[in-house]
Amino acid sequence: MASIYVRVIQFFVAIAACLLAGLIGSIFTTPAIPTWYAALAKPALTPPAWVFAPVWTVLFILMGIALYIVWSKGWGQKKVQVAMVIFAVQLALNVLWSYLFFGLQAPFFALLEIGLLWVAILMTICAFYRVSIPAAALLVPYLLWVTFAAYLNYGIYALNP
Repeated sequence: MASIYVRVIQFFVAIAACLLAGLIGSIFTTPAIPTWYAALAKPALTPPAWVFAPVWTVLFILMGIALYIVWSKGWGQKKVQVAMVIFAVQLALNVLWSYLFFGLQAPFFALLEIGLLWVAILMTICAFYRVSIPAAALLVPYLLWVTFAAYLNYGIYALNP
């Protein structure tokens, strides 16, 4: 059994890893918001730009907590290893979407990629479910938000040929 200190470190590392992914994504996102993104035609239901940062921050924290729960079940277990690898892939895809959409300003390629991201999140939820139902449940808001983001991405692509 891991000591309380190891668990506390794992907890903060898991959350920090997810927040770091968000920070990396924001490097591509932040400069494009007042310029390129502001000039785009957007679909109905598009929230104001200021909504995205707090929503993503909460989602990254929930992802970190979910990651910690799975990690705390023991790295030596095959199902934990598989779940964490799938998680890492979806986290990388999350950052890639920001790069494609905001960094390259390529909504079409971002739309293709967000489909992969959505599948990867669903796979992560399934893998986490095998380890911890609460960890899987913590990722459901993330899947719902990415579903909404896919709608927005498609709308922007369709409205800005």
